[in-house]
Amino acid sequence: MTGGDGGGDEPNRDADAGTTPDADTVPDTDVSIRAARDDETGAIRHLLDAAMLTVPANLPERVAGGDALVAVPGEIGTESADVVGALVLDGTRVEAVAVRKRRRADGVGTALVAAAARRTDGPLTATFRPQVRPFYEALGFEVAERDERLFGTLAADADATR
Repeated sequence: MTGGDGGGDEPNRDADAGTTPDADTVPDTDVSIRAARDDETGAIRHLLDAAMLTVPANLPERVAGGDALVAVPGEIGTESADVVGALVLDGTRVEAVAVRKRRRADGVGTALVAAAARRTDGPLTATFRPQVRPFYEALGFEVAERDERLFGTLAADADATR
């Protein structure tokens, strides 16, 4: 898991209901981040399964509602077979983020988290295993331990691309 997308002087956290956020071509990587399409639900499910993460029971609805982001190589418009990373949001909480094993450490996870942070109206949060703590800390999340799990918060004005 990795990722990050910088840009502008101020994060764009104005994801209006019913609109698809703009896709981002990520500097220093060969991926673009965009809202997932309905036909990419299977690819997202596969990525989450491969990462041994819980697949939300309502994943198709999450995708249809714009609450799932995908990373695809190259420019926007790449086919779903090329999904190399995915992030599922539940409001302002990262429910799951997964990146193909061969693409980890390429900035894909960082790009996904940064894009998710720009879409939220407040702090972005995540609950995660200790093994991925360095990933979240590197993005600027404040981490606390709760009930044998780690809980992270990224301030609304933080830059997750560092």
